[in-house]
Amino acid sequence: MAFSNLTSKAILLYDEWIKDADPRLEGWPLMSSPFPTTFIIGTYVYFVTSLGPKLMENKKPFELRQIMTFYNFSVVALSLYMTYEFLMSGWATGYSFRCDIVDYSRSPTALRMVRTCWLYFFSKFIELLDTIFFVLRKKNNQVTFLHVFHHSIMPWTWWFGVKFAAGGLGTFHALLNCIVHVVMYTYYGICSLGPAYHKYLWWKKYMTTIQLVQFIMITVHIGQIYIMDDCPYQYPIFMFIIWLYGSMFLVLFLHFWYHAYTKGQRLPKMASNGISKDE
Repeated sequence: MAFSNLTSKAILLYDEWIKDADPRLEGWPLMSSPFPTTFIIGTYVYFVTSLGPKLMENKKPFELRQIMTFYNFSVVALSLYMTYEFLMSGWATGYSFRCDIVDYSRSPTALRMVRTCWLYFFSKFIELLDTIFFVLRKKNNQVTFLHVFHHSIMPWTWWFGVKFAAGGLGTFHALLNCIVHVVMYTYYGICSLGPAYHKYLWWKKYMTTIQLVQFIMITVHIGQIYIMDDCPYQYPIFMFIIWLYGSMFLVLFLHFWYHAYTKGQRLPKMASNGISKDE
């Protein structure tokens, strides 16, 4: 009986909460409720941490070099496109980089931002292939908690971002992330072409710096909301989540930087999506 009452209250709370969702997204794929996204992420976590390694235990690793080359450069192209769309729907056409609120109108620019936010959200499902490639190639040492956490939390939190606040200052980190992904997946793509192309990867040493700068910029930008007077951004809770996420990864990258450079330890040989320069 108590469980039934709790369930009823939860449903009522959900129904009340979802009323504030952006009506412009009604009928869009995966946007009816958070449950399809949650199911996909749950299936992903189960596959990459349990089912996949078990299925591959007595099998040879798959040779996926050509598939991964296509995948990596496809992500580069998609990231370039999303960078352009984020810029043209606000960040290069009127945003102040300070208190930019969400435009809930149906103007062409506002709707362009909505489409771009949804595409960025959907791209996070595409990037789940990073981990699936690890599993199929038996690179299980790359399936770390932080890797799976990052790939799981991004689409889940972005469902709420798109559903309630598609635009405004909460999308700055997405713009930066797209720019960084152009660089990162270009690197992965060149790696996947084989040893003959590794001479073009002299800029590998700057990869960590680029990601570190990304998290510093995210944390500083989103932290402005705590020192600005009377910023009427519609969902401050999203700002806290972005600040927390950016700060957490900033600390993790600073820790990596310290051990890899300051203490002079050797950099890991493996790139982030499982392609080594030795392959």
